[in-house]
Amino acid sequence: MPINKNELTKEMIAKALQCKTAEDLMALAKAEGAELTKAEAEAYLEELADIELDEKALKSVAGGSNACWNCLDNCGDGCPCRD
Repeated sequence: MPINKNELTKEMIAKALQCKTAEDLMALAKAEGAELTKAEAEAYLEELADIELDEKALKSVAGGSNACWNCLDNCGDGCPCRD
C-alpha cells in the first residue's frame, strides 16, 4: 500500500525523522501498515534530510510538549508556552 502523505500524523513524521537508513524507514512503514521500496525510502529520506527541526520544534511535532504549533511562529498571549 503506498503512503498517502495526507494521512501522515505528527508522530509518524517524528519517527521518520529519526530513521537513518532506507531500511529503517522501510521497517517503520511496514510497522505502520505501508510498504516502501528501497528507492521510495531513499527518496523520502532525501526529502526528510531537507527538514531541519530544532529540539523545541521536534518535541512539538512529536507531541512532547504542551506547546501549540503557533509557538514556532511567535504565538500570542494565552498560549501554554507563555506560562
